[in-house]
Amino acid sequence: MHDQEVRKLTELEDTHWWYAERRHLLSESIAGMPPGRALDIGAAGGGNSRDLKAAGWQVLALEYGAEGAQVGRERGLDVIRADATALPVADESLDLVLAYDVLEHIRDHDAAVAQVRRTLTPDGCFLVAVPCDPRLWSAHDVAVDHVRRYTKATLTDLLQRGGFTIERLWSWNVLLRPAVQLRRRSSTGSDLDAVNPVVNLALRGIVTIERHLPVKALPGVTLMVTARPAR
Repeated sequence: MHDQEVRKLTELEDTHWWYAERRHLLSESIAGMPPGRALDIGAAGGGNSRDLKAAGWQVLALEYGAEGAQVGRERGLDVIRADATALPVADESLDLVLAYDVLEHIRDHDAAVAQVRRTLTPDGCFLVAVPCDPRLWSAHDVAVDHVRRYTKATLTDLLQRGGFTIERLWSWNVLLRPAVQLRRRSSTGSDLDAVNPVVNLALRGIVTIERHLPVKALPGVTLMVTARPAR
């Protein structure tokens, strides 16, 4: 992700409906897990890292670029600069690895998944979020340096051949998919923009309602996964 996009994300993520709901989904995913050692790959603005830290986890934020690493340090995080395909972390030393909106940026995503598998304890957990459906490809993907979008089949295959068992795979942002699809057709760049407060509140309400509806198997904008090392 370009430096200007990292800074833009940092300015938005505390209040933007998308990032606020994603943090809620993270809190749901770790509910009941005893806090341990966590790695947040592609931490960017550090919103997820800070939530993990507040929940009692010992968090290391990882960023590939200098700007992202600097942002994390400015926000009081323990940050390292590294490549996700060569994690400077000991074997079986992590209880949780978070990769939200990361794998789609990495050309050799198999190498990144293998590194996560290597560093997780046998009982560890891998939480993944990726943009889905190649039909939604747009100028936004180009602007934020995406290499690909995933389907359930391609994401499942990636994780399974990397040594993971999928506990849960579901779609997120299902209700707003038609609106996103329409916006992306006319998109000329990144969607990381400030939203009118009233619109932001309305969109937050829609994704909050989605939590309680049986729509997780339908096409959405993002795929979410909870995976464990295969035994």
